[in-house]
Amino acid sequence: MANNIKQQLFCGVFYTAVAKYSGIIISLVVAGILARLLSPDDFGIAAIASVIIAFFNIFTDMGVSASIVQNKSLTKEELTDIFSFTVWTGIGISILFFAASWPIADYYKSDILRTLCQLLAVNLFFASTNIVPGTMFYRNKEFKFIAIRSFTIQVVGGAAAVIAAIYGAGLYALIINPILSSILLFAISYQRYPQRLRLTLGITVLRKIFSYSAYQFLFNIINYFSRNIDKLLIGKYMNMSALGYYEKSYRLMMLPLQNITQVITPVMHPIFSDFQNDKECLASSYERIVQFLAFIGLPLSMLLLFTAKEVTLIIFGNQWLPSVPIFQILSLSVGIQIILSSSGSIFQASGDTRSLFICGVFSSILNVTGILFGIFYFGTLTAVATCITVTFTINFAQCFWLMYRITFRRSLWQFVRQLFSPIVVSLLVAACLLPLNYAMEGMNIFITLIAKCIISFIIFGGYIQLTHTYNFIGKAKSILKKKK
Repeated sequence: MANNIKQQLFCGVFYTAVAKYSGIIISLVVAGILARLLSPDDFGIAAIASVIIAFFNIFTDMGVSASIVQNKSLTKEELTDIFSFTVWTGIGISILFFAASWPIADYYKSDILRTLCQLLAVNLFFASTNIVPGTMFYRNKEFKFIAIRSFTIQVVGGAAAVIAAIYGAGLYALIINPILSSILLFAISYQRYPQRLRLTLGITVLRKIFSYSAYQFLFNIINYFSRNIDKLLIGKYMNMSALGYYEKSYRLMMLPLQNITQVITPVMHPIFSDFQNDKECLASSYERIVQFLAFIGLPLSMLLLFTAKEVTLIIFGNQWLPSVPIFQILSLSVGIQIILSSSGSIFQASGDTRSLFICGVFSSILNVTGILFGIFYFGTLTAVATCITVTFTINFAQCFWLMYRITFRRSLWQFVRQLFSPIVVSLLVAACLLPLNYAMEGMNIFITLIAKCIISFIIFGGYIQLTHTYNFIGKAKSILKKKK
């Protein structure tokens, strides 16, 4: 059984990683070009529109997609009813968002924000109609096709955004990618898994999945506020330029988070849901993933802390220099967020979305409190970033305490011991980069970035080899022998 999980995870992660990491270069190129063609104000306005549509997008799903993956007994007719429900609600939510564009624009005193929201209503409709056909790929573990689809859409959407910006689309270039991507995603998914539309809301089947999807839906709502209220308040009570700088820092912080965890977590729920009745197997398998994520995330936090300036200037340019101290603070939370982001898939796979909801309530209250404190008491972006980093750390502790006490009914020590070695290697990386950071002050940023990365990789690889966590040398010798 353990080998079967390992094989399925490897297959899913491999295909997801190929698409994700080949797309990193594309996303960085697109972000770099747009950052040089558009102003911080433009990014601030687009960030507000993205945050607001993300809230409406929660209501298009309502926990349905996770329920489809989890519930293996859903029939074709029941899936048809769910699809019909998502289409009709998608139409309603799109119309509601379109109508809300006027009060949203008035609140932020931005006429162009109204137009952006009205255009993004198209995104909501297609996102809703894609829930059933799109989720079927995950339910059937078709990770290879998902990877190809994701990469293709990323290339097309990114190219369209850049071309639009070059030809003077201005702020509108920032919404071309999400709109076009949602349309293409639905078209490809529907072609593979066509669905029939009925004049029904599918109440019967919704009752069947309600106990699972309800807590998932509630978690999505509170997690939204936990993740986005900082942007909404900064845009209102500071200014759009400040939001632009903050948004760029936050996006840089999320880049490794998304490109590491989003390779693994989409695969975890479909695979681990097969073992929802064997918590011992689920827990032991997850602990190996935790250690893997910790070995990547915690040292990476230290590297990002000491390369924040180089990364920001190389990707976005000199006009984004005010983002550097914010990014440095947020980078401290990257490691724990990489580990924490995997917890949702485990709560889902074990069928314990109630505990997921409880974690969400706690983290939402704590994060919002920290954000309010940073904005209204200190009134600086660095203070907001510091408060968020502290609250993420506290949320990390409470989430895994609840998972091991309630979901797994297992000693938390089994989890904690997975973090010891990753913490040690992270401290070693920090101890070497700190003096190097001062010694290379004022040098070419490309040279300092390369030097810091090489030193970090040497320390990391040496520690892994010396502690026998992974035998790189032995593996290399084995490969060479096979070639001979």
